[in-house]
Amino acid sequence: MENFVGPIIEIVKSVGGPIVRYLKYQIKFNGHLEQFNARKQRLCSRKGDIKSILDTQLHYGKVAKEEVQTWLEEAEEFIAKDIAAEVNGWGCLSCCCRVKVLQERARELQEIYERGDSLANKCLVKDDPSTSGVKLPASELQGSGDVKEEILACLMGDEVTKLGVWGMGGVGKTTIMENVHNELLKEAKFKKIIWATVSQPFDIYKLQEQIASTLKEEDTRKHPNATVRAGMLLKVLQRHMPYLLILDDVWESFELTAVGIPEPLKGDGCKLVLTTRSQEVARGMDCEIIEVKTLPKGEALKLFINKVGDIVLSDQGCIKGALESTLEGIVDECDGLPLAIVTVAGSLKRVSEPRLWSAALNQLKECKRKVAGTNDDDAFGILKFSYDRLESSKFQHCFLCCALYPEDHNIPIHSIIDYWIDEELIDEKETVQAMEDDGLYILRKLVDNCLLESNKVFEHDCVRMHDLVRDMALQITKTSPRFMIEAGKALTKLPEKGKWTEELEKVSLMWNRIEEIPSSILSSKCTSLTTLLLSHNNLSTISESVFEHMPSLKILDLSHNWLRSLPVFEHMPALKILNLSHNFGLRSLPSSISKLVNLTTLLLQGCRSLTEVPSFSEFGALKKLDLDETTIKEVPKGLEMCTNLKYLSLRKGQPGQYCSILDDATLLNLSKLQQLFVDERIALRGEVIGRLEKLEAFHGRFPTAHDWSNFLKCFYGKGDQLSRYSVAVRKYAYVIRHKGYRRVELHGIDIVGENIILPPSADGLCIGHYHNLRSLNDFSSIKDATDLRSCNIEGCEGMECVFSSWINPLVQTLEQLHLDELVKLEGLFDAEMIAMSPPPPPGTFSSLKSIRLVGCGKIKTFIPSWMLLRCLQSLEQIDVQNCEEIEEIIASDPEEEGGDIIKELIVPKLNRLILCRLPALKSICSRRAVMVCDSLQTIIIDDCTCLRRIPLFLPLFDNAQSSPRLKQINLLPQEWWESSEWDHPNAKEVIRRMSSFYR
Repeated sequence: MENFVGPIIEIVKSVGGPIVRYLKYQIKFNGHLEQFNARKQRLCSRKGDIKSILDTQLHYGKVAKEEVQTWLEEAEEFIAKDIAAEVNGWGCLSCCCRVKVLQERARELQEIYERGDSLANKCLVKDDPSTSGVKLPASELQGSGDVKEEILACLMGDEVTKLGVWGMGGVGKTTIMENVHNELLKEAKFKKIIWATVSQPFDIYKLQEQIASTLKEEDTRKHPNATVRAGMLLKVLQRHMPYLLILDDVWESFELTAVGIPEPLKGDGCKLVLTTRSQEVARGMDCEIIEVKTLPKGEALKLFINKVGDIVLSDQGCIKGALESTLEGIVDECDGLPLAIVTVAGSLKRVSEPRLWSAALNQLKECKRKVAGTNDDDAFGILKFSYDRLESSKFQHCFLCCALYPEDHNIPIHSIIDYWIDEELIDEKETVQAMEDDGLYILRKLVDNCLLESNKVFEHDCVRMHDLVRDMALQITKTSPRFMIEAGKALTKLPEKGKWTEELEKVSLMWNRIEEIPSSILSSKCTSLTTLLLSHNNLSTISESVFEHMPSLKILDLSHNWLRSLPVFEHMPALKILNLSHNFGLRSLPSSISKLVNLTTLLLQGCRSLTEVPSFSEFGALKKLDLDETTIKEVPKGLEMCTNLKYLSLRKGQPGQYCSILDDATLLNLSKLQQLFVDERIALRGEVIGRLEKLEAFHGRFPTAHDWSNFLKCFYGKGDQLSRYSVAVRKYAYVIRHKGYRRVELHGIDIVGENIILPPSADGLCIGHYHNLRSLNDFSSIKDATDLRSCNIEGCEGMECVFSSWINPLVQTLEQLHLDELVKLEGLFDAEMIAMSPPPPPGTFSSLKSIRLVGCGKIKTFIPSWMLLRCLQSLEQIDVQNCEEIEEIIASDPEEEGGDIIKELIVPKLNRLILCRLPALKSICSRRAVMVCDSLQTIIIDDCTCLRRIPLFLPLFDNAQSSPRLKQINLLPQEWWESSEWDHPNAKEVIRRMSSFYR
């Protein structure tokens, strides 16, 4: 009997486990399937949302981004699959397999959903490169349809070559032409459509630069001589014939050829259109004239109601009886001017009380009466009504400060808010963030009231003033002698002596070409002058006696000038704000600057020649000090006396500078610091920095892990007070190269033994030269940093793999992974982990965009093909350099090598592939696979002489006539390129034709 017991027990052991697992799978299967179907429905809803967002953003001149189109196709394909049929096909005896298949499909679904979730908050379209121009953000036309059609007829015909669109300010000339511009983008009439804003006074340099910029002619833009630029521009425009050139807001006649614009001829198909407030200007430039008239009453009323909102309408959609006559009276006062209508409507939003509307009508009439007799008096009166209705005088002062900038100037939002803070126009708060929020609130109110326009320049949020609104603001400043604004007028000399009066408070001469400030001009007393803005000029000489006559000066902006000498400051005791930033010729400051005991802001950033500054011991009122990008030799003496400092920046000193340390006593005296940015060559103590209780933003270096721990202890429990930081923990001076909003760099630190802690808010991590780290999973604290986006590991000689387990928050959030000089690295993942562990959880590496591998001499294969297909669909860049033993970039699966089926490795977002100095590289991917890279823009393969096959498939190869996405192809050396083998039959021939792209 005993002979049978042992075998029976063994059978039970071998069979019992699978039976239990089978029963568990059977019980849970229906639940898994139900959950999967619910998630599939969520994906379907998400697809509908993305499609709706895309439809609102898609218009002529825009096309869907590749990632959007790819995602929609993937989502559609997945939704169309009958997953239930696929799973049930395994039969009732294969529940384990059924659940595994369902889990695999669930991971695919989750990955697709998460990518769609990230798309919902992005712009889904891009400019269509095949069009003749980029669509302009044009407002809807109101009552000008006939004029628009008349203009289009002239431009599409052959008779008219020069057209002048004439009308009073604010009547909508620019809006009409913006709509015409966008309409013509749909036609094949013009090879190029160019838009340039001229404004007043006429500036040939500015006009030439705008045209050259649109045509992407950098050489023409940079040439200093206007006549030479004109000759270059003539040739450029002739290459782009037939073109349409639209010149907006022309104030005076000028010779086209002097700018570099050829005279349009009937035979060449070119057209010129200008908008102007002067009929004489249009005639003077020999234009066919089309007049833009004001809106008729019906159209004006419709526009006003549309802008003021439904608050004035009854449930039946009619104007409320109590408001009808008042509303019509207000519209009548706007005289059919669209800009006036929109601005007045903006100031009356959310006002429903009839008596307040009656008061507004009376106020509007009074405003028009007060400005009667001025140019464009009706428009100014109407616009001033909106100005007068601003919440407070603070809002009005902030608005008028925007007029200090040149006409049509795009003002960065952060710059104007910083200026308001420096001017003390924003009430002081406990935190900088709170003050910036107040500034943003004011800015939004000005935009809502249509006194400012939102704009975006190179992805930066900006605001600008409509030229007529700015004219109104200037008119306000001229009612008293407090302002002198001559910004952007191409002046070469200061305004005449008689304009410098005792009553002046603010002077703006920025963006001119003034070369000198002689004492003779400013010999009169400017006792009330508080602000003098002279940035972006050609200053080389400033008389030392100039500032003797400005005892109340608070703000002095001399940034972006080539200064050779500076005035003495002893006669300006009331000066509060001094901006001398970006003065490349400035070597030192006079000792008299120490006399400015009321100085609150001193900006010297970008003064690359500045080597020394006087003692700051008298600057007790100083709140802001910026010495970025200077070459001063030591931390300023007397800095410890600046006890009111809230902002201190000592970054980016030149090599050999900042020899002295920023001592503890100095820092502890600066207890009000909210923003501290210190060059990495200055070692700081964590305990001292941690005692700066008001600190909100910090950049600097701690020499030890102990300093880092002390710093963190002080800030733990303070919530999100420290909102920005970039910290290096390293014994020796080290430049923080890797930028981030909340970044930590650990170099030569025992991150395991010393129990290094990472703050949960960190979004960037760099680990360097710690040799006991086998993988990131050995760094237990990394699990606390749940928001990491980028990770750099360099010089860690003991690292064998990056991840030894999927249990790591980094695999869910990581966007950038850079690995440098890891001499023992064998792969991204531990081979045993891959073999023994279940597949990675959903979302693993779904955010990863960039992988860089440099100087890792032991690694033989890089990215597993399953990972590329399952996880890395967001990958944009693969960069592998100086790896002596690497043989394959995309590691093959054994089963891929058999059979005749070619496997497609689709990498939809990959735009950059760099393979350099890889002497052992034999293949990019499996011999039975090809890489489909529709988004590839850069291919660099250099010194990979063992590589023969290039398995890249690009749309360009199938249609060599299409505009290639590729911007750069470097295939070196030449003899290797000639012997290389490309899977696509047309590849080498197409690349040969692109002689300007490869070498």
